[in-house]
Amino acid sequence: MQVTSESRQTGRKESTMNDTLPGAQVTALPSPATVLDQMPLAAPVAVQISQHRHAIREVISGDDSRLLVVTGPCSIHDPQAAYDYGRRLAALQSELGDKMLLVMRCYFEKPRTTVGWKGLLHDPAMDGSHDMEKGITLGREVLLELAGMGLPLATEALNPLSMNYLQDTLSWVAVGARTTESQPHREMASGLSMPVGFKNATDGSFGVAVNAIKSAAQPHSFLGVDADGRMGVMRTSGNAHCHIVLRGGNGRPNYDELSIARCEHALENAGLAPRIMVDCSHENSAKNHLKQAEVLADIGRQIQAGNRSILGVMLESFIEEGRQEIAAEMCYGQSVTDACLSWEQTEMALRSLHQQLPDSQS
Repeated sequence: MQVTSESRQTGRKESTMNDTLPGAQVTALPSPATVLDQMPLAAPVAVQISQHRHAIREVISGDDSRLLVVTGPCSIHDPQAAYDYGRRLAALQSELGDKMLLVMRCYFEKPRTTVGWKGLLHDPAMDGSHDMEKGITLGREVLLELAGMGLPLATEALNPLSMNYLQDTLSWVAVGARTTESQPHREMASGLSMPVGFKNATDGSFGVAVNAIKSAAQPHSFLGVDADGRMGVMRTSGNAHCHIVLRGGNGRPNYDELSIARCEHALENAGLAPRIMVDCSHENSAKNHLKQAEVLADIGRQIQAGNRSILGVMLESFIEEGRQEIAAEMCYGQSVTDACLSWEQTEMALRSLHQQLPDSQS
């Protein structure tokens, strides 16, 4: 549905488009160009983000032997807690940066099996009001603040349209298990200026992610929305820096040596470099957040034993351990979606992993 120039200029308008979507109400949003003009990325930060993207590409290619570590809240709901976590992570990077490249998870959209809170971008007040204009501007504000701390940032691209408002601040993007098979997500990834990790399918198989990597590496032409909010044909040149993310599936983990070896063979048979990230959460931890540290330790052991295909890991981590329900009074720094490791548990696990890793050759 196209937002006309008139509606963009005169503010938010609501209309019922009975001719196309009976019963659907459309609220006009400011165009990506308008939001980026109002909330610009400072030139020095833009240079820093370009450098972060280059560093991550070097890790993916194997030219930088450091381990990529994407860590942070399952989802961000409280900007102040996110800034608190970011400051801690930036300080830890200064200590562990010889062997690790730490990237902060900034997830604003959550896929739901049925219904539930869809994330800060969709419902920033967490009350069902779904003020997405506020969510977009708040999400961008959070990213600008965290990027200003010197952190590389990551998100999951759930709705490709939202990336138009956020992508200039990001250094790495994930495509989730439910959307890795989606053609629009593969097309989007083919035009992004940062590396993209495709998660394996929810049944634990590798084929869908392997096909996604091959697809995203190719040029695509597809319908999309430009920076001014106009429909158009998007033409991309392909993204050569995509990789697989193993997250387990069908009730079983897939981070063990045999699963890693099987994934290596699947990638090589498809003509792709055997470069793998392991998500320590989800079914790799049997959905028990505390077991993420065990998965992390096993990955360290595999690397110590000579594995060179594992390029990185993911952790769900916040300030306080566990999760909570959305309520009038909530615990500071605790997840409202998946349960997370506490900061102390995260720091301990990453320091331990740092000791397991060989000295960086970058």
